[in-house]
Amino acid sequence: MYASILPTMPRRPRIHLDGVPLHIVQRGHNRQPCFFAEADYSSYLHWLGQALDENQCKLHAYVLMTNHVHLLLTPKRAHDVPRLIISLGRRYVQYVNRTYQRTGTLWDSRYKSSLVHAASYLLACQRYIELNPVRAAMVEDPGYYRWSSYRANALGQADARVSPHALYLALGTSAVRRQSAYRALFRSQLDKAAIDDIRLALNQNQPLGNERFLAKIEALTGVRREARPRGRPRVEEGKTANALPGQGKLAI
Repeated sequence: MYASILPTMPRRPRIHLDGVPLHIVQRGHNRQPCFFAEADYSSYLHWLGQALDENQCKLHAYVLMTNHVHLLLTPKRAHDVPRLIISLGRRYVQYVNRTYQRTGTLWDSRYKSSLVHAASYLLACQRYIELNPVRAAMVEDPGYYRWSSYRANALGQADARVSPHALYLALGTSAVRRQSAYRALFRSQLDKAAIDDIRLALNQNQPLGNERFLAKIEALTGVRREARPRGRPRVEEGKTANALPGQGKLAI
């Protein structure tokens, strides 16, 4: 297995692995909007499809929000992930600048990413991604939001960009049964602990999985790869800690 370790010092490096799912988030510069009209979402999805084909990446889930994008994909080759992000970003920024007669950057310079242990978190990550519009109070049901993979995964709507993961395919023996089983996952709220785990791993560019998965990443890279809480250190009873300003968990 090939590992691509991308230095982002002084931040932790991003790690991509051949054939291992990766949760990616890219935000608008200074969290400003990156989509302004329906045509923008359609254009982004068009170039996303091209970039996936060119870089041999399989997309399992996505959502396009007003000022950021979530992608859950599996690369055939780890080193193709940055190429996908760069080529997609360049094409879309050129389109936006030409359409709206603007100049300059559109995206933050860094995208965040988190390796995902499929057996432990893949379907939870899909739900987390596709529920973004619901958490943002944009819609009451993920099926009402046009710019995500939910309609493909849960309702069978054709979407050539989406490639079901083996765990999704294992939900049923036919497309109808898989979609029904997938919809059933959304009848209960996503566990808060799972949401916290996903957000923490993503914010810190850390792997998301069980202890065995984290140990494999550490052995492969020689770097301790365990997401740790941000903000105040836990205070033992009878002791105090000096808080540092501005240290708090980032919402995603």
